[in-house]
Amino acid sequence: MLSKKSQYALRALSYLVGKKNEGPVLISDIAAEKKIPLKFLENILLELKKAEILDSKKGKGGGYFFNANPADVTLATIIRLVNGPIAMIPCVSLNFHEQCLNCNHEHCSLHDVLIEVRDASLAILEKKTLLDIAD
Repeated sequence: MLSKKSQYALRALSYLVGKKNEGPVLISDIAAEKKIPLKFLENILLELKKAEILDSKKGKGGGYFFNANPADVTLATIIRLVNGPIAMIPCVSLNFHEQCLNCNHEHCSLHDVLIEVRDASLAILEKKTLLDIAD
């Protein structure tokens, strides 16, 4: 399941894509338009800034804007950045792999099915960019 944090990040980014040619966007405008708690949104946007997807300008005419080209930023990138693994269990994760406790995945049918789920999800999430979810 997609976390609230990931949903908020994607909603905020979809709004910013729609406003891309209008200059920096105030965080309060994003929060109000997308119904995202302001404090929660501040943390999300700071993470996206640290990852160099967004940048910000302070003062009059300030706000958040894209540092990266939205056409080059996949949904998988955002979800991994904000949420962590896309895989449903840690032993099938590509980037956050961990051995499941008390499990021998060599003989685990759940492992095999969830690899298929991961691969099907990634096939879509790595192909879709922020432009695909623009407002």
